[in-house]
Amino acid sequence: MADALDNVASVLMTTDTVGGVFTYAVELARALAERGVQTTLAAMGGPLSPAQREAVGHVRGLALFESPFRLEWMDDPWADVEQAGAWLLEIEERVRPDVVHLNGYAHGALGFRAPKLVVAHSCVLSWWDAVLKQPAPPSYTRYAQEVTRGLAAAAAVVAPTRAMMRAVVHHYGAPRRALVIPNAADPAELRPGRKEDVVLAVGRLWDQAKNIAALGEVAPHLPWPIRVAGSDAHPGGGSLRIDTLEHLGVLSAAGVAEALSRAAIYALPARYEPFGLSILEAALSGCALVLGDIPSLREVWGDAALFVAPDDTGALRRAIQSLIDDPTLRVQMASRARARARLYTPGQMVQRYLQLYRELLWQPRISAIWRPEQLAETPAMEAEGQCA
Repeated sequence: MADALDNVASVLMTTDTVGGVFTYAVELARALAERGVQTTLAAMGGPLSPAQREAVGHVRGLALFESPFRLEWMDDPWADVEQAGAWLLEIEERVRPDVVHLNGYAHGALGFRAPKLVVAHSCVLSWWDAVLKQPAPPSYTRYAQEVTRGLAAAAAVVAPTRAMMRAVVHHYGAPRRALVIPNAADPAELRPGRKEDVVLAVGRLWDQAKNIAALGEVAPHLPWPIRVAGSDAHPGGGSLRIDTLEHLGVLSAAGVAEALSRAAIYALPARYEPFGLSILEAALSGCALVLGDIPSLREVWGDAALFVAPDDTGALRRAIQSLIDDPTLRVQMASRARARARLYTPGQMVQRYLQLYRELLWQPRISAIWRPEQLAETPAMEAEGQCA
């Protein structure tokens, strides 16, 4: 069975071009390439940005297919989702991958030849719960149905945290097999530089989950500037600009790494963040962390961050000010965050995915029984994060 790992030679992986899933997909594809596994990346949601295209170009042997198809969480997407499904089946027929790795839900119900897994990075229903404190409106009924169908048809479902897996189970039911595999970032690509008196955030300004607006409220009351890197253009149209913040715009991966290396503090008072790749990158870059006090971020960061209630701008201001006023505390918290971040490496992540790919390839009919109550007993960093 151990030798079967070598039989996983190719993976068809989907991604969107809108958020952090793209960064995750490229990082995983790079780690797979280092182990001799070729990735075919099928991108949906719109054209790649120059920064994304540059990142793809650095992955050895990666084959890229692009499409303009709307994503399942967008307004009235279902004609596009159906067309995207046919497109994905055509790609599979062409490249004949060993495993299909879906970073979206609805296409989990497609009849792929290869075994398929679905990764639950986030979802609309849990977003509404966390951000707006209410159930998603009836307009998302079909979304819920399609997500449920896709998850039920997958041989395995992965989430980056136990908190996100709990949300999946709550809204859509328990998968046939559930695993927690944390995301990762490469420590070699993200290192502390000469720190400046700057607070940084990375995230889409229009996404209420990131809660960048709270940083805009506290910025006038702090002695250091708060800079934000990310898009202010909503995919559905319109934009958001916060005048009290210094806008860096959309940066390349190298640009983000440079900004993080100089920032002394990274702040993201998120209301909803199932893992938080930008936070991981900040920690590896030597930033002290101020984060939203939500279960997923507590799970990932433990005592390596200062936590504030997302709606308490007074607490947010005090937490940032405490790090500004106390250089010793700032260095201590940055050191804790960097040590914690080094647990989440691409090597760890890819090994767990390769093990799962192997098991799906050789055990296409998995009948393991998973009990939700065991989720709380599973350590965040156990060998495979498996809930069984």
